[in-house]
Amino acid sequence: MNVILEKISKISPPRIILLGFLSVIFLGSLLLSLPIATRSGEATPYVDALFTSTTSVCVTGLVTVNTLEHWNLFGHIVILLLIQFGGLGFVAVMTAMMLITGKKLSLKERILIQEAYSFNKLSGLVKFTRRVLIGTLTVELCGAIFYMFQFIPEFGVVRGIWISIFNAVSAFCNAGIDIIGPNSLVPYAQNPLINLVTMTLIVSGGIGFTVWWDVIRVGKLCIKKEIQPKRIFQRLSLHTKIVLTTTISLIIGGALLIFLLEYRNVGTIGNFSIFGKIQASLFQSVTLRTAGFATFAQENLRDDTSLICIILMFIGGSPVGTAGGIKTVTIAVLFATVISVVRGHKNVVIYNRKVSIEYIKKSLAIICISLFFLLVATILLNATELKADFMTCLYEVASALGTVGLSKNLTPSLSVLGKIIIIISMYIGRVGPITMAVGFNIKSKKTLIEFPEEDILVG
Repeated sequence: MNVILEKISKISPPRIILLGFLSVIFLGSLLLSLPIATRSGEATPYVDALFTSTTSVCVTGLVTVNTLEHWNLFGHIVILLLIQFGGLGFVAVMTAMMLITGKKLSLKERILIQEAYSFNKLSGLVKFTRRVLIGTLTVELCGAIFYMFQFIPEFGVVRGIWISIFNAVSAFCNAGIDIIGPNSLVPYAQNPLINLVTMTLIVSGGIGFTVWWDVIRVGKLCIKKEIQPKRIFQRLSLHTKIVLTTTISLIIGGALLIFLLEYRNVGTIGNFSIFGKIQASLFQSVTLRTAGFATFAQENLRDDTSLICIILMFIGGSPVGTAGGIKTVTIAVLFATVISVVRGHKNVVIYNRKVSIEYIKKSLAIICISLFFLLVATILLNATELKADFMTCLYEVASALGTVGLSKNLTPSLSVLGKIIIIISMYIGRVGPITMAVGFNIKSKKTLIEFPEEDILVG
């Protein structure tokens, strides 16, 4: 036993995270494969149980079987717990269990939390994790209460409350799985309450926990009149400034492009009122930030709109949150780097702050590796799904890697090989960015060897 514990203690933090997610996925797949998890009382084919468990833990939302009709209450509870685990992450759940049992965190466990959240110091980690857990449950509870105003009158008290809780957790964790019906949120495409609550939960979960506390910190200073309202943005950290400006720009820009391109498309928003078109376009832009809820059929999108959606799915949400993708800060750093090169600047500067070369290299590595996985998985899926065109396959893989959950109606008809490709893509999408963040150590490693420099031709 001591030998086993000694071996576990030698596992690096990135591998612990990888194995943690993997173990929960397999545990969930075993539970969902049991006959007691289905309405029919029959066992679910293991590949579908594995797919459902993976999409839940990886908070993606792609499903091969109808969530409402296939699974019973036990199955729904398992899925909800998997979603909550996936949204919080292995490290946060592990820390929560230690806090509940009163166990003190060892140095290795603190280092694991530090690397998972990309902190630069070990102090305040337990406090931060506790605030994440309390904040998550508080926001999910508020979302569920607002949902109840719609779902209780529609479905009755008991079912209305259960749907509200499930949807709130799924939306905040950016999972995109619901138990309302087979058409996701399509029946509520022009319902302001459902749209506003869902978008708020999605953005709250995807914007990142560190941004929460930074905004609250500066807000308290403003309330205490220690800073003037016009100085609020200046007092935010550079990370928060980048996240907020990039998130707002992507949401508004995406909504505007979707509105213009889909304005006359009767298959999507063409028959909606002007307010309905604005609402649906904004919701689509938000849900592409790795949420996965849909208010109109994705297979009816124009190809140019689909490409924009793929780009938004690839970028995803923000670091230290419930969203996937390469993250807003990563794309912002790359964009700032390009601008600095074009303008001939020596350093990359964002909001009058110099960005370290290590962060630039890290961002470039994340984007390149993610693009590599996107292209390889798309080619493989296109080879296995002969009835689907390339754009449909690309949309499916981008959705899986970005842990989004939107599909052009391809998921239910996937072959066994296709399901396996998407399962692997969802897993890479959930743990890949985390592994990249903790695997590419931003601390420079000193070397005793210095190689000579030589010119090359670029471009």
